[in-house]
Formats: sequence, structure tokens, C-alpha cells
Amino acid sequence: MLLRPALTAAAGAALFLLVVPGQAAGADLSESLTVDAVARIAADGTVTLTGTYRCLGSAGPVYLSTAVHQDSGTVRYGIGGSRAVCDGAEHTWQNAGKASVDALKAGPAHVEATLMELETRGGLPLPRFHVVQRQDVTLTAV
Repeated sequence: MLLRPALTAAAGAALFLLVVPGQAAGADLSESLTVDAVARIAADGTVTLTGTYRCLGSAGPVYLSTAVHQDSGTVRYGIGGSRAVCDGAEHTWQNAGKASVDALKAGPAHVEATLMELETRGGLPLPRFHVVQRQDVTLTAV
């Protein structure tokens, strides 16, 4: 029996079990975050993103933040933020905001949504990521 292929397969399986797509490292698998596939962009440049989330067990305030970018650009535009309630129930969310003038237009875009808690450790508020979701969407003019 070849030991190296067996060890490689075992390491790969362990890594797969530790890193679940769409989840932050160490996140509870019963937590979730979705982004609707269609988002709105108004004539004045206001982008509205929507979706659902579920999270559990927060000791500090939890925020749902979103960012969007288009094409192959590296610049991400923050599109609002909102407070989240981590009670185990599924909730809907909506974030809206404007990017720089003419930065975004109707068409394909990529969204990153994050559920992040501020935990106090040693007197300092430190981030604890519950769920991170990355998804392609279509910005539709309204």
C-alpha cells in the first residue's frame, strides 16, 4: 500500500470537512446567509440587496454588511449595513446604499455578504464572523 496517496486523501477529506463553502471558519452549520439573485439599481445609483439569514448564540451586537463589485475590478462598494438578530429563526434582510457616481450599472455583479458579531474580549470589541456568502447577482434597473 502506498502511504503518501492515503495520507493525501485523508488530509483532503479532513480539509473538506473543516471548510464549508459559504460558512466562516468555525461557524455553526445551522447558520445561513443568502443573497437574492436579482438586486435593484435606481437611476440615482442606489443599489438594494436582499436575502435571508439565520444565526445563533450572539453575546454582542451582530451586523449584516454587504459589498458589491462589477467586472474584474478590485474595488468593492459597501452597500449599507443592518443589525441582525441571532435567535435561530430565519429573517429577511435588505441593505441599500450608493456607490460613487456611475460606479455601478445594470448587469452582472458580485456580492459579498457577511454576518459579523462584535465580541468583547479583554475589554476590546473583536470581530467574530458567523457566515460569509459570496454570490453573483444581476443588478436590474428600476
